[in-house]
Amino acid sequence: MLEALSGFVPPHPVHNTNLPAAWGVDDQWVQSLTGVITRYHAGPGQATSDLAFEAARRVLDASGGQAPNAVLLATSTPDRPCPATAPLLAARLGMVGVPAFDLAAVCTGFIYALAVGQGLITAGTASRVLVVAADIWSTLVHPDDRSAGVVLGDGAGAVLLRAGQKNEPGALLGFDLGSDGTGEDLITIRGAGARERAMAAPLSERERYFTMAGFRVFQRAVTAMTQSTKRTLTRADWLPDQLNHLVPHQANSRILAAVAERLGIPTQRVITTLARTGNTGVASIPLALADAAADNRLSPGERVVLTAFGGGLTWGSAALYWPNLPATASPYPAQPLKPTRP
Repeated sequence: MLEALSGFVPPHPVHNTNLPAAWGVDDQWVQSLTGVITRYHAGPGQATSDLAFEAARRVLDASGGQAPNAVLLATSTPDRPCPATAPLLAARLGMVGVPAFDLAAVCTGFIYALAVGQGLITAGTASRVLVVAADIWSTLVHPDDRSAGVVLGDGAGAVLLRAGQKNEPGALLGFDLGSDGTGEDLITIRGAGARERAMAAPLSERERYFTMAGFRVFQRAVTAMTQSTKRTLTRADWLPDQLNHLVPHQANSRILAAVAERLGIPTQRVITTLARTGNTGVASIPLALADAAADNRLSPGERVVLTAFGGGLTWGSAALYWPNLPATASPYPAQPLKPTRP
């Protein structure tokens, strides 16, 4: 069950008015197309493990309880291709010796990691599991790619899971997970992997950066998240109108609106931080939860469903009754944002 929660974005906000002039976009255009106003970028020298560490430190401080005995890091932007980043994260947290590993399912990774964490607890392998989700996308967007650059941001979130009873608030009531590898090229970074090293001719420089087939992804994302949410509602024995909050992966505003419409869920029940953080990949759901918890928009006992779609292709959903958590700090920097065009 969920015991504590945190979120973190690096202290480098990029407002729509600060986007590169060469992209030829303005604030109104970006908002109407994506719903994003601000995104945060990691600073010079910052890696995924640095963002993950800050989110993890915050959730451990909030819990004030027994230390976790397993660490899962959901990420598609690890510090290195080898080794995994989770052991380094665990060591920085003073948890040398505990099992620690990365999990890569792109934007669905947080939900996958929740399911794996619950499995470790159910199997008796761990009594408390630290689940961290962190991505740094800003360094993987090509400088000329405005379509990805306007929406993608960096961030991290973390939760602490512990053993509990199924009827307790915070218990994970059910999951729906799926994948379709025939769509691997719809959301991808083609370079820097074993496939490229096995090719006779090198890939172009552009193929070493993030690419996404926008319209096809939109269609697949809306369908997958809608169907996955419906299956999860069925497993939890809930009706859509009984759902207090839907917390989707913060892809873009049009996807979120289409999913809510197909489910018949009023938009005011959809928790979103898209305007403030952009699409932070795997971190978007825990960041949205941390934002809502810090603002007291989640109440104990409320029905909550998380849902996501990402590269792979992957998708997943999870249901829970919201628990009575320790106070959750805001994931945002204390300094106010002052948007100006440089």
